[in-house]
Amino acid sequence: MKKKKLNLKDLKAHSENEHSHDDGHNHGSEPNNFKAYIPAIVSFTMLIAGIALDYFNVTFFKDWIRIIWYGIAYIPVGFPVVKEGWKSITKGDVFTEFFLMSIATIGAFIIGEYPEGVAVMLFYAVGELFQNAAVNRAKGNIKALLDVRPKEANVFREGDYKSVSPEDVNIGEKIQIRVGEKIPLDGVLLSEKASLNTAALTGESKPDSIQKEAKVYAGSINLESVIEVEVTNKFEDSSIARILDLVQNATARKSKTELFIRQFARIYTPIVVFLAIGVTFIPYFFVDDYVFRDWLYRALIFLVISCPCALVISIPLGYFGGLGAASKNGILFKGASFLDAMTKINTLVMDKTGTVTKGVFKIKEVKAIGWEEAEFMKYLMAMEEQSTHPIAKAILEYKAEGEDFEAQDVSEIAGKGLKGIVNGKTVLVGNKALMTTNNINVPSETVSIVESIVLVAIDNQFAGYVVIADELKEDAKETIVNLQKVGIKNIMMLSGDKDSITQQVAKELNIKSAKGGLLPEDKLNEVETLKKNPENKIAFIGDGINDAPVLAASNVGIAMGGLGSDVAIETADVIIQTDQPSKVVRAIKISRSTRKIVWQNIILAFGVKVVVLILGAGGLATMWEAVFADVGVALLAILNAVRLQRMEWR
Repeated sequence: MKKKKLNLKDLKAHSENEHSHDDGHNHGSEPNNFKAYIPAIVSFTMLIAGIALDYFNVTFFKDWIRIIWYGIAYIPVGFPVVKEGWKSITKGDVFTEFFLMSIATIGAFIIGEYPEGVAVMLFYAVGELFQNAAVNRAKGNIKALLDVRPKEANVFREGDYKSVSPEDVNIGEKIQIRVGEKIPLDGVLLSEKASLNTAALTGESKPDSIQKEAKVYAGSINLESVIEVEVTNKFEDSSIARILDLVQNATARKSKTELFIRQFARIYTPIVVFLAIGVTFIPYFFVDDYVFRDWLYRALIFLVISCPCALVISIPLGYFGGLGAASKNGILFKGASFLDAMTKINTLVMDKTGTVTKGVFKIKEVKAIGWEEAEFMKYLMAMEEQSTHPIAKAILEYKAEGEDFEAQDVSEIAGKGLKGIVNGKTVLVGNKALMTTNNINVPSETVSIVESIVLVAIDNQFAGYVVIADELKEDAKETIVNLQKVGIKNIMMLSGDKDSITQQVAKELNIKSAKGGLLPEDKLNEVETLKKNPENKIAFIGDGINDAPVLAASNVGIAMGGLGSDVAIETADVIIQTDQPSKVVRAIKISRSTRKIVWQNIILAFGVKVVVLILGAGGLATMWEAVFADVGVALLAILNAVRLQRMEWR
């Protein structure tokens, strides 16, 4: 498949397209904009004024003035719905809630029930505002990625380095990357060595130390000294561009959860319409004194009563209760549809670093051989004070009593470690290669250690080692146990870290399936493979830029919002604001409680609606009774939804 060149313009355009998507419920307005509420406010004000004028029997408020007044009150809330109904009809989708609302309220005007026609549409408009506010929380999937994209490259041309766009650099050219800068393009290292933060690609906090002629990838950050790189790929083929492309495509493939009211309307609307037709014509065959106008009037009342106002209001109210409850618990759902989607999850895929682990190095074990631990650590710390490496910082957090030692003549041995003098003794600190070079025997027990290990020799004798590891979050183990309790049996860990470390963490957490050493596209492929089974409803939990494609592709993407990357947060559907994985279990419980409340509201609203419809068909209910029945149901739905705010989930 031919790759499409990614540039700033494409990404901005795509982002704008994402946000301009209209599912038919927006009616062209953003819910967070006050202007969206103006039509409802205008209609409400005119409706109340009109009812007051009717009540006090004001002389001038008669005939055409009255019709025009209520007609103007109807237009702000009614016109968008009528327009949407007409658009649906032209597309062949006749029986929508827009169609039902249109014929019911226009019918109310035909039979002279003007206030009722406005009131029914006003209820619908208010319900839509509630629904839109829940569903249309801005995601900005692609915009956030623009901040990650390297903005410039220092390329060597005409005897000097010049700053150009990464897209203008050719294969084979030499680029320079200063300390703290992102590598703009894939290439090979020309400098003797480099220390790179590759978190953008692997999500792992441990820097990579690489040697001359090793591959480097766009998006990595240069940590220590100025380096030079020979470009091997054009920007559109670079690793960071691949991530942008993966997110773009995964977002496009991700189906939008259709709102319940749309699905319900496809069944409910034709039934109501055909029943109304039946109310008009069927009595002709059974009633002796059949009068067409009387039965048409009754059928129009039936249609007005049938408007699903209470349904439209009660459903988003339930979701609002769930969204509010989740927010109180440090969980942000980006829309009501994701509350629904979360209830269907049966497979959970998770990242490791920053998700179930803290993403920072800590001393896991100190093993001193022939030395007191405190004295051994003072020798090691004296050497590590000369280094800015994250592992050195972790070692320096060790607290040793007494006066600190001081290192002299410290030199770095490329790719192996440090050598120096501490208290007149020669100290070597580094990896096994350093020990082997200096003919120092290393205990066999160190071979089985999968975490980062720092070996120490003092005066040509092996003195011990320190194991450095990323530690589990406090609630990581209980999260896995509780996920299984709520029915999530299929749990999988995917990580960019070494497979051996990933497997060890998975074993500690009792996760049966785990894979390490994965790049973003590898993680995406794993999730896409799971998605081939239609029974799998997948949630993915991650926190890094590298997780963005998988977050976008999953049925529900969950991001750690406290320390997670902006890209992951923008791409995800659910944000855990406290970085606690246990909150995922709570999110599932809140979603299920919300769905239960919503269904209670649906059954309540539908049950009352059926009763009033039957009364209306028999001529025993007027439109005002129908409107007040809707209001009563809506109030009960509010009280029911408020219960979510008072529930506790453990």
